[in-house]
Amino acid sequence: MQTIINAAAPHLLELIGLAITAIIGWGVRQASKRWGIEIQASHREALHWALYTAAQLAIKHELTGKAAVDLVLEYARRSVPDAIGNLKPSAEVLTDLARAKLEQVAAEKAKDAATGAVDQLTEALRRAGAA
Repeated sequence: MQTIINAAAPHLLELIGLAITAIIGWGVRQASKRWGIEIQASHREALHWALYTAAQLAIKHELTGKAAVDLVLEYARRSVPDAIGNLKPSAEVLTDLARAKLEQVAAEKAKDAATGAVDQLTEALRRAGAA
């Protein structure tokens, strides 16, 4: 029995080393997946914020069409080059995102303008009734 244990001992140590290596490899892959996803989400959020900020700027300057889209794309390329480099969106995808952000900001501005007009009318009616 002792002979079998003595003969198997070196191989047992190799198997334990192999198991430990596999566990470490698995842990590294899991950490990489988790942090890789978090980094990608961070880049995606940065890109969307840059597009949104640029869309606000384009609407503020009353740009429309190609001029507005070009401003949004140039702003994003200058402000978050790492995000664009890591996410690698195609030019078509970036253009679609720029248009979507322009539409979003324009809709928000229209809603704010309508709400402001209603508030002004309400205030005027209140003052007229109080007079």
